[in-house]
Amino acid sequence: MTRRLVANSGSRRVQSIPERWIMNHVVVEGLPAVGKSEVLALLERFHPESVRVLPELVKHVVERDGLDLLHQREALTAAIEAALPERKQRVREILDRGLLCLEESHLGVHRAYSLALGDTGFVEAYKGVQESSPDAFVRLEIPIASSVERQRARGTPGFEVGISVLERMIAELDRWHADRGSRLIRIDADRPAHEAVSDLMEVLGLSYGVPRGAADETFDVLFLLGRPASGKSEFIDFMEGCTAGDRASRFRIAPFRVVDDFPILWERFEEDDVWEQLGRSRLHSKRCNGNYAVTDDGIWSFLIEKINRRVATILSEPGHLDHRTLIVEFSRGGATGYADALGRLAPAILEQAAILYVSVSFEESWRRNIARYDERQRDGILTHSVPREEMERTYGIDDWSAIAGKKHGSIEIRGIEVPYATMRNEPESVDPIVLSERYANALVPLYAAWRNSRS
Repeated sequence: MTRRLVANSGSRRVQSIPERWIMNHVVVEGLPAVGKSEVLALLERFHPESVRVLPELVKHVVERDGLDLLHQREALTAAIEAALPERKQRVREILDRGLLCLEESHLGVHRAYSLALGDTGFVEAYKGVQESSPDAFVRLEIPIASSVERQRARGTPGFEVGISVLERMIAELDRWHADRGSRLIRIDADRPAHEAVSDLMEVLGLSYGVPRGAADETFDVLFLLGRPASGKSEFIDFMEGCTAGDRASRFRIAPFRVVDDFPILWERFEEDDVWEQLGRSRLHSKRCNGNYAVTDDGIWSFLIEKINRRVATILSEPGHLDHRTLIVEFSRGGATGYADALGRLAPAILEQAAILYVSVSFEESWRRNIARYDERQRDGILTHSVPREEMERTYGIDDWSAIAGKKHGSIEIRGIEVPYATMRNEPESVDPIVLSERYANALVPLYAAWRNSRS
């Protein structure tokens, strides 16, 4: 998916958004017919507990007073000046209620249009204007030609603006933002609507069904560790079944994505099948009882480096963890399995992480491993199985208790204190009430420790 989220500080374009921007008043700008009104109306409709929208002031005045946008410039300037105090008051009222104020366009845009049209009257009047200062500007971007085409399609000739004026306007607007050092976030809107809206929601910290602010009190990165079939995938399945609000408030997990090294490992197994089919030696595995066993222990370090790269890509995305949780799942075994794996993780990940270890005995792990196996879906997250030979060789010994001897605490990894919780997941249960209490008892104190470690 093509996505451009660009923060602009002065004349310097920065390829990421500073973490935890607090945005309570955001102005959305863009070329005519980009879809500002429609998108903002959609956000207000689907987030009534969090969002209030103020329409474009200039358009509101034009429609209210029946003015010609392009030819009655003097009257328009006077009407805007008269309407400005009421607009400022509306912004204050929304913010005082603790809501997110989304405002369509701003007078900097109208100033840019005035310069493009040679309207010196408003340019001079603007020097004395004191607009409300938003926390950020968001620009929905489309090509100028697309704006012209969309304007024609919407059938509002009184508001249509041609290519030459738009070219001059956007150049003036860019200069305006650079001169004032705006926080400007650009979102590519020349693509399917749901993709652009999704990016805007991410920037604004909006999650469906989650009151604004609830997702602020959630983990950034949560490592989910434990023996095979200990219940890690079932934990994720449970969280996916929760409403966003309940998951954030009860378990401190925001809308999340998962990085799991099992699919990477399985791909290596399948690649070995291809090499074998070509008459070459397998590189990392051997066939074992209708499944696979690892023969190259170097694969475990390889998988951690793959996790590092995948997580680094996520962390490089603008607003990467704003109101989002990243869950990183893997299993390790051996006398130094977890010590080695955790020691290879990148500091940038560890600095934002907490660890939940799902604890079951080896025999319980083996029992569940056999019970969940479905040969038809042996590459599935919830249905794969580890052969007994691999279980005994790789997972028979588990060094987690040597690393983390308490139920809750912190461990130092690469000079970074990372909080952890060890959650006993026996006896096995599928009762959501039992699981909910078990997960909350581990996650709530873990979240408190994680927050304290970051303060």
